[in-house]
Amino acid sequence: MQIPPTLVNVARIGWKWQWTQLMNGLAPADQLGQYLRPISQHPNEFAPSIDQLKNRSPEQFPILIIGRSCPWAHRTWLVYELLNLKDSIRLLIAKADHNSGLWRLDPPWMKCNSLLQLYKFCGTNPSLRATVPVLIDPLKGKDGRPQIICNESAELVKILNKWSGNQSEQSLYPENLQKEINQWQDLIQANINDGVYRCGFARNQAAYNKASDLLFQALEKVNKALSIKGPWLCGKQLTLADIRLFPTLIRWEMVYAPLFGCTQEPLWKYPHIWEWRQRMLKLPEITRTCDAAAWREDYFGALFPLNPSNIVPSGPDLAKIVNTTAPQLQ
Repeated sequence: MQIPPTLVNVARIGWKWQWTQLMNGLAPADQLGQYLRPISQHPNEFAPSIDQLKNRSPEQFPILIIGRSCPWAHRTWLVYELLNLKDSIRLLIAKADHNSGLWRLDPPWMKCNSLLQLYKFCGTNPSLRATVPVLIDPLKGKDGRPQIICNESAELVKILNKWSGNQSEQSLYPENLQKEINQWQDLIQANINDGVYRCGFARNQAAYNKASDLLFQALEKVNKALSIKGPWLCGKQLTLADIRLFPTLIRWEMVYAPLFGCTQEPLWKYPHIWEWRQRMLKLPEITRTCDAAAWREDYFGALFPLNPSNIVPSGPDLAKIVNTTAPQLQ
């Protein structure tokens, strides 16, 4: 039976309206249809010093809560692993609840079953979004409750790096490279980390085209810089600039290309980025933070406006990405 064209057009208009309402809740946009990441309001509590942490028992260690699929949380997890902070910080992994839109704590911590409950228990401002990553000091804070130190990943990685106590040659944010790291972070955050979301959450073709162009122009700059300076973005030393870039690019084939439409070029067209990503993945501290199945499950399962069927597609094996030259993967 052929569906009348008029009925198809009515359905299309109706779905477009419903899709817009859903997108308004999921991803706010400006008048041009360009995605606007909500401005994070985060507490700026006093962080304990390295010396104070040394005197703590394990049950008094700060708690770092992450989610496997969140790229912002992935940054902090990478720093936690690379700097071997398990002897001074406890790691908890929250799970995304697609039906409620909450991060679940299983098992519960502080008798809280969700991150939202925990934020409330810590006495945070109700306007603060209950997100990962978050660093919590379990020692008594306001009103005798645990206190949230920080939940902004860019600041969190600097706190964790400082807590490691590493000297400049081992630090991920060495003083002599901080200006260069900050310049990379500005480019990566605006056009790559947020850029993939601006592609996926664009409301119209013009917004998508602009986001896609800026994204791939930024990738070209990264690829060129690696060809000149490598093996890392700032030269011989792995830094927070690499840490900021990696969570986005390791999700490329799993999520951002198929779901967010980041398809202007395949990533293997940037050979120096491809080699850099392989180099990152071969570090065991980094490999154990990568869970491709969780990424696909949470992105395709939770972002209903982008994937109404809720079908979670298969994706390439990360081992292939590590061990295969780019053209052979196709």
